[in-house]
Amino acid sequence: MSTEFETVVGLEVHVELKTDTKIFCSCKTAFGAEPNSQVCPICSGFPGMLPVLNKKVVEYAIKSGLAINAEIAPYCKFDRKNYFYPDLPNAYQISQFYLPICTDGYLDINVEGTKKRIRITRAHMEEDAGKLVHEGTIMTTSYSLVDLNRTGVPLLEIVSEPDLRSSQEARAYLEKLRSMLLFAQVSDAKMEEGSIRCDANVSVRPLGDKNLGVRVEIKNLNSFKALEKAIEYEAKRQMEAIEDGEPLIQETRTWDEEKSITRSMRTKEEAHDYRYYPDPDLPPIKIDQEWIDSIRQTMPEMPDKAQERLMGKYGLPEYDAALITVSPYNLKFFDQCVALYPDAKTVSNWMMGELSRLLNQNSQEIEQCHIKPEMLADMLKLINDGTISGKMAKSVFEEMFKTGKSAGHIVKEQGMIQISDEDTLRKIIQEIVEQNPGVVEDYKNGKEKAKGFFVGQVMKATKGQANPGAVNKVLSDFLSKE
Repeated sequence: MSTEFETVVGLEVHVELKTDTKIFCSCKTAFGAEPNSQVCPICSGFPGMLPVLNKKVVEYAIKSGLAINAEIAPYCKFDRKNYFYPDLPNAYQISQFYLPICTDGYLDINVEGTKKRIRITRAHMEEDAGKLVHEGTIMTTSYSLVDLNRTGVPLLEIVSEPDLRSSQEARAYLEKLRSMLLFAQVSDAKMEEGSIRCDANVSVRPLGDKNLGVRVEIKNLNSFKALEKAIEYEAKRQMEAIEDGEPLIQETRTWDEEKSITRSMRTKEEAHDYRYYPDPDLPPIKIDQEWIDSIRQTMPEMPDKAQERLMGKYGLPEYDAALITVSPYNLKFFDQCVALYPDAKTVSNWMMGELSRLLNQNSQEIEQCHIKPEMLADMLKLINDGTISGKMAKSVFEEMFKTGKSAGHIVKEQGMIQISDEDTLRKIIQEIVEQNPGVVEDYKNGKEKAKGFFVGQVMKATKGQANPGAVNKVLSDFLSKE
């Protein structure tokens, strides 16, 4: 009989803070610049160069700590993490190990209606390493180029406790964390640009066992889908190894997206392998309560509070409110649209339905698309006053999304105004009824489907522009007299 296992996951999330300049020098942090165009003697590791801490990084770290319900340390300091790699010019990374800036935080997640609190061990500031760009071959020998633009970009590493028990919980936690950071305005949180990079620590153990199993770290997962698939694969691999009597080793693995497998990179380093020691070039940081309180006063409405507001003020279901508060851009769109068209549920339905569908199809975020809140509000007003039908509105909406034109302009341009005039509809219906005496007879004999046939013919004759309510009313009147 096979053993029933439990998956145990903890996440280490590296977040790029959106400062204009790097953590220890004045070089820019813009994404996509020419390789090695945003470097200086400090971030490229020239001998004798001294780092100077960017105060904005500390401020953003405090804001992040408040967002994840963490304790902000009154005293913290930087350490050197020693390892050699081609994209690390100093052969050490300036990080925080012994006294991090944030400890003992948490986030609450919701997975399929079940709420759970995930503890956060710590969040600490550090500098990013550079980037290796792997190119073709030189005389059949592969080579790599080093781009130091990313070296010194400020990071906040957020480390959770091993409280996650499935890939779904891990995804929900990462989505919630990304949302909190976006609302706190400390990072652009673009996973496709590496603004958030996630390492997953995965182990398995027999169900009911309180001891942790052998931990495997999966490095640099850069999408929610990759996170889920990697955890599921790795957990299954470990379970099968245990059942087959194969030993597991503590190691670092990478996710092979193409083959959907994890592959071994190296045995897992421990803290002592990095020979941490206090950085002698950077003084400790003292953070007084007054500074923390002043930052707290600038914190915007966060997702949980916004969700409560949407449910309380507008009566939205929890599901709707959760989706609208995924990002501050979604929430701003909703709030602005409802201010112009005060039917919150209708606005929510269009955002979660047609707008979400088109954004996904085009790999866009809401702040990137052509449709603005006032455009959706104007279109909904056209439905209300009978200018267009709900079905026509979907076509109008797609054209708005594609071109950025207003609903009124599209309706006028394409002659899409709904036909609601009863005299006009009566003439069309009369012609159709006269052409189909057999169907009229069926209707008189109690076959209700016959009426549906006439409605369909009217819609076809008017190219979908007839007002369905008006059609049904006129048709009922007409058939009752036949």
